[in-house]
Amino acid sequence: MLESISVQAPAKLNLALSVGPTDRDGMHPICSWMVTIDLCDELVVDRLPQDRLSRYAILWHKDAKRPSDIDWPITRDLAVQAHLALENHVGRQLPLQLKLQKHIPVGGGLGGGSSNAAAMLRAVNEMFDLGVSLDDMRQISWGLGSDVPFFVAGGSAIIEGVGEQIESQETVPNLSAVIVFPEASCPTGHVYRMFDEIGPGPLRPDAVRALAGMNGPLRPDAIFNDLAQAAVRVAPTLQEHLARLTKLADRPAHVAGSGSSLFVLLDDPLHAQALAETVEKRLSLPAVAVKALATDPMPIP
Repeated sequence: MLESISVQAPAKLNLALSVGPTDRDGMHPICSWMVTIDLCDELVVDRLPQDRLSRYAILWHKDAKRPSDIDWPITRDLAVQAHLALENHVGRQLPLQLKLQKHIPVGGGLGGGSSNAAAMLRAVNEMFDLGVSLDDMRQISWGLGSDVPFFVAGGSAIIEGVGEQIESQETVPNLSAVIVFPEASCPTGHVYRMFDEIGPGPLRPDAVRALAGMNGPLRPDAIFNDLAQAAVRVAPTLQEHLARLTKLADRPAHVAGSGSSLFVLLDDPLHAQALAETVEKRLSLPAVAVKALATDPMPIP
């Protein structure tokens, strides 16, 4: 068994997000094309002697673009909950020390907490040689949050239902983008409530699949997000940021997930890096150039 392991937890972009009206359980069914990107949190996990208690440290990386207060109880952190869920699954303690350094903003619509949970599951599975299968890993992760099952393998996938239906794609799109981090708050629950107030349309899985199946480069104007209008209603300053970013980039800017991060698709990594630097200089907003990231190379039995 390994004594120490380091793993990255990537963010994601919803390149297409369709949301339907609530079902009989009060949940919103979705169909979304999700892709992991190379904006990553970093986890270092060290194995402890069997008679020791686990300990956890969560902090912002010194290069994080939009740090905020880490003001939640440690036991509510999704990476910690993932560890406890895996201990429960195998029926024994798995003592470890976690150091989690965050780059992905909290509440930015990029799935940082969910990705941390999935990365923790993978790291602990590997460290203790547990042999938990991909299907079992996703079953465990389902109890942690609707995005966590996707992050177990990452890459590019069509997600349906309430996150439990995952159709992984063989290839990851050749994607370059700039993500911008306005200082705005878009709590997911508030955004969905506003979405309901606006009045949801029908779920559009065919539109999501059509975009994911397109040949050639993604068109920046083809991206869509059914939660964008609700996010802007919850955080009105996003409208001005979207307009300024669209004008500066000379192409459409989009809300990431339920917000509050924004993103623009670019032609190539050099274009993305140049725009990120321009955004920081001219709009005074934190920005980062990213590209699509393939499936997590850490194997799962």
